[in-house]
Formats: sequence, C-alpha cells, structure tokens
Amino acid sequence: MKFIIINSFRTVVYIAYIAIIIGGISLGIYQQGAFTGELIGLEGTLAQIADIALFSLGGWVASGLICGLIVTLLDIRDDINDRLPDARRDM
Repeated sequence: MKFIIINSFRTVVYIAYIAIIIGGISLGIYQQGAFTGELIGLEGTLAQIADIALFSLGGWVASGLICGLIVTLLDIRDDINDRLPDARRDM
C-alpha cells in the first residue's frame, strides 16, 4: 500500500510540474505581446514570441520551485512518520 501512495504523490508532482509550465505558456499566448510591448517596447509578432518565451521560462521556474517545495515537505513528513514509533517506544 505504501508503494501505491508514494507513487501517487510522485504522479501528482509530475502532473503539477507539467500543468504549471503549460499554464505559463498559456498565459504568454493570452497576453498577445502586451506584456513585453509595455516592458521592452516590442511590437507585433516579435512581442508575442517574447511573451510566450518569457512566460514559458517563468512557468518553468515556478514549477520547479512549487514542485520542489511539495517534494521537500512530503519528504519531511515521511521522515517524521518514520521516527514517530521510536519516540513512542522511548517514552
């Protein structure tokens, strides 16, 4: 049972990683060059490409941070659960 639970957490992290990156790409497509147009002064297709690239990079960084935090918290929780029986026995 523990194998299924651990792999389901791993699957959730993989899905979240891909979903956040896709969200960044989607946001870049939705902006249609408005963000980099205001930020850098680009116009037209070049601004749209720059928006997609910028938000894709932002989605990649955000997904790395968020999913890394999830994995770290799950690992800490797992370590605590592994040590709890020892603490109860010593009391």
